[in-house]
Amino acid sequence: MKENIKEGKTAAITAYFTIVGSLIAISMNAEPKNSFARFHIRQAFGLHLLFIAFGILSSNWGNIYSFFGLMLSYSILWFYGFFGALSEKKQSIPILGPYFQKWFTFIS
Repeated sequence: MKENIKEGKTAAITAYFTIVGSLIAISMNAEPKNSFARFHIRQAFGLHLLFIAFGILSSNWGNIYSFFGLMLSYSILWFYGFFGALSEKKQSIPILGPYFQKWFTFIS
């Protein structure tokens, strides 16, 4: 099982670098499908989409404090997921991680 994680580690790490990185990681994981990479791609893709959606809502409110709260929570969750991929662990993002695994089943 360790070899399986090692093979998908590059795609898993790439997924955390912006939404474009997630799309690149999806294509990297297309041919030799890897469950570790798929797990982290789903986590990162969901995290990036959530950030974009809340960013759009926050820009409509015009409240600078909501933007700082958004950036702080996004940064904490991003580091949590990114360091999970670096340390070769399948740890889901708190609260939302299991939902990301259910919602993004098209990423395989």
